[in-house]
Amino acid sequence: MQHTNRRVIVVGGGLAGLAATVRIAESGIPVDLFSLVPVKRSHSVCAQGGINACNEVARQQGYSEYEHFDETVYGGDFLANQPPVYEMTHWAPRIIDLLDRMGVPFNRTSEGRRDLRLFGGSLFKRTHFAGATTGQQLLYALDEQTRRWEHEKRVVKYEHWEFLRPIIDEDGRCVGIVAQDMRTMQIRSFRADAVVMATGGCGLVYGKSTNSVICTGAAASRCYREGAFYGNPEFVQVHPTAIPGADKLRLMSESARGEGGRVWVPRNAGDSRDPRQIPTEERLYFLEEKYPAYGNIVPRDIATREIFDICVNQGLGVGGGNQVFLDLTHLERDYLERKLGGIVEIYRKFVGEDPADVPMRIFPGVHYSMGGLWTTYTPAEDLRGMESGAPNSMMTNIEGLYAFGEVNYQYHGANRLGANALLSCIFDGLFCGRGVVTYVGDRATSAADLEASIFDSAREAEESIVEKLVAASGGENPYLIGGELGEEMTAACTVVKSEARLEQARETLAGLRERYAHISLSDTGLWTNQNLSYARALGDMLLIADAMIEASILRKESRGSHYRPDFPDRNDEEFLRTTVASFDPGTERPLIAYEDVEVGLVKPRLRNYATSHAPAKEEKAAKSESEKVASSS
Repeated sequence: MQHTNRRVIVVGGGLAGLAATVRIAESGIPVDLFSLVPVKRSHSVCAQGGINACNEVARQQGYSEYEHFDETVYGGDFLANQPPVYEMTHWAPRIIDLLDRMGVPFNRTSEGRRDLRLFGGSLFKRTHFAGATTGQQLLYALDEQTRRWEHEKRVVKYEHWEFLRPIIDEDGRCVGIVAQDMRTMQIRSFRADAVVMATGGCGLVYGKSTNSVICTGAAASRCYREGAFYGNPEFVQVHPTAIPGADKLRLMSESARGEGGRVWVPRNAGDSRDPRQIPTEERLYFLEEKYPAYGNIVPRDIATREIFDICVNQGLGVGGGNQVFLDLTHLERDYLERKLGGIVEIYRKFVGEDPADVPMRIFPGVHYSMGGLWTTYTPAEDLRGMESGAPNSMMTNIEGLYAFGEVNYQYHGANRLGANALLSCIFDGLFCGRGVVTYVGDRATSAADLEASIFDSAREAEESIVEKLVAASGGENPYLIGGELGEEMTAACTVVKSEARLEQARETLAGLRERYAHISLSDTGLWTNQNLSYARALGDMLLIADAMIEASILRKESRGSHYRPDFPDRNDEEFLRTTVASFDPGTERPLIAYEDVEVGLVKPRLRNYATSHAPAKEEKAAKSESEKVASSS
């Protein structure tokens, strides 16, 4: 069905953006797709380990969609609204089937079934994978589907364009965007009846992370500056296994542990022998000893804190430094190549050692933002899922502005389980994309009919920002400020947080914002000026960092990735609530409020991975009911 004179803009060329583009285009609505880089180089291409879903093989183990749902809210320390998580986990098998039909080359068993691997937070094999390059395979498959609609003239790609701001009309609705061509530096406004933000995380706020260097969080910050709420900014996942690097951190997928990799350090802090010469009894397999049920596949927040403790507090890091061994040498070489070839090759390239011969040396690195733009939804009457096609599905507080994928705060709570990221991205696009179609179809008027002055004034505002940046002559170097921002955020707001250190970071950020007001650019040209792009994004990163610090100070508890030794326990009475940050234009600082989390399906309980995890007893009947529904569908 064609929607005359209607159009949707999708910002972000990763999995969430492509899934949304395909869903909206197939509904008959033209889509303009904006991406900083060529779509096939979006950060989703870097995802390695897999995508979670219950299938028949997992079901034979005793697994179910309900178990996946329970694991997700339990792993997120009960900070995720449960209806969206329930819907996502029950959609997961259908998403895998769809991807299979698209041609994703999932690994297969000898019987021809889709292979499964273990991943953190579960004792069941329920993670589908394509070697260790799963994100790349999914991205390429969805790009093929997008190009199909491009051929049908229903999708127009704007690659190498940077999102600058949403355009808000006098009624408070989002009616388009302002964007800049990063080659010609031309700034244009674009009309749209709805805008979907699918721009990923904000790893560059920490300087070095496992994210691509384009993941600044600037797009979300620009929406936040224009009035969009930001949810749970204090929750940032630090992945336990990354290769430390001078330029950035490179991920070593959780799949390495899921396929049998073991984390250890020498029991003797002064042991400098070749790790291959250290006998088993002189090795400390600390995750296996402390968490006997899960061992090396405990969730990421727990593994990260344990590695941090071993290295920083106990001084048992390899060579006395901040690194531990991730050992794959007991696995056969052909098995490694078949199951983990992608990450093995990365390690060989950047470290110069072969993981098949020598244990890898790794340390935690900033990886994922559970926080993001605040969004809403319409729950089912019994809370078991969301209303299909509801126009507010993952809409921000700004009407017509949506957030899909990592830039959306829903689904993961205080800690994301590995291999749920790819699922949440694609689910948002496919399920919540229906809501965008409903919203656009229900609109009485089209953005095409609005006065040009709305769009002209938004474009002129961004042109004015560029003119000020180019003309600035304060002498401060934006790259030095960005480097100091990353160092301060990494030191104060990652694995371990404390009141005093966070307050120090608050003061440091205030100083960095003052210095930012006096920057000057080394490149003032108007052709592919990356200096200009970075300097503009730096101002946006400082805003998001400020919200992260402020929310971390105010959340006086430990929950998931947010660990406060001064408040070591989870405090449901006061903080079983979503943090909602809004931007105050007067002070240019965040205002923090809270909203209750929907926990009507699974009641919060103690999160403990020392023993095997199972759904609470009172939920067994609900589990059986959900299995009946799943089998009948």
